[in-house]
Amino acid sequence: MNWKNYFLILAVVAGIVSIALLSSCNQPGKNGSAESGDTLKGKITMSGAFALYPLAVKWAEEFQKLHPAVIINVSAGGAGKGMTDALSKMVELGMYSKSVSPEEQAKGAWWIAVAKDAVLPTINVSNPVLSDLKRKGLTRQKFYDIFITEKIKTWGEAVGNSSKAELQVFNRSDACGAADMWAKYLKNKKQEDIQGLGVNGDPGVADAVKRNPEGIGFNNLGFIYEMQTRKMYPGLEVIPIDLNENGVIDPDENFYSNMDSVISAINAGKYPSPPARDLYFVSGGKPSSQLVKLFLQWVLEDGQKYVHEAGYVTIKPEQVAVELKKLD
Repeated sequence: MNWKNYFLILAVVAGIVSIALLSSCNQPGKNGSAESGDTLKGKITMSGAFALYPLAVKWAEEFQKLHPAVIINVSAGGAGKGMTDALSKMVELGMYSKSVSPEEQAKGAWWIAVAKDAVLPTINVSNPVLSDLKRKGLTRQKFYDIFITEKIKTWGEAVGNSSKAELQVFNRSDACGAADMWAKYLKNKKQEDIQGLGVNGDPGVADAVKRNPEGIGFNNLGFIYEMQTRKMYPGLEVIPIDLNENGVIDPDENFYSNMDSVISAINAGKYPSPPARDLYFVSGGKPSSQLVKLFLQWVLEDGQKYVHEAGYVTIKPEQVAVELKKLD
């Protein structure tokens, strides 16, 4: 065999191997996810509500496993930032945790509901009247007189005993859905009506309450309960709401011991709405990017299986159908 024929045979063999390798690379992975043959690529940016942030991060991680060439950047900062960034086209999607106002709609806001959660009143685990609070809870009127009128100034006044420990009320300093929903629960007030020391973000309020035995605040579900254990973060407790205002927390009002129990109560309509609420992705007009549309469709369909795991409530199938139509 001469050298010319030898190299010709090598070239043919190399070509056959290359074709085989390309063919195998274009096959889907065993778990149903696309590997190197996946053609979906691009970048999605999100910002906004702390309430939706942990779930949005989970969705981003799972979607990127399916589509390795897609990059999704998620940052928190409050619902107000999410809406502002979306309307100004600084991000493709804003995370939003309150109802979209007529003013925001007039500016071109487009939105879909993707999950549900709730805002709960939080206190320090070393609260001076903790046993009374867990036994009696507080009514909406008492929360109103703590957060709005400030008529109740001590923990003794809150539960009806002799404690002189002064309440330290913590509020949110950033425009956010948590404060908006909590204010609506307090006789349809607004965030600016809530009194107390302003603290930035859900993590900020939780940390402030953990550091202050006399503290009281409000937090989204995912910043009260740990995702793995489903139990409250060390240092935090939830004030049960005396829904029927009979002065005692009845068995069907006592569902705060773990995350899954609260989620079940929200699903069953036992927890008031507000502060239970829908969570949204918003954008400045209907998304034109095919990548964004595919991501939102996945969130409403396959992505719902991660909602409960991440500490949220799934939206009902009939609502999913309504939201999917908005993508048409």
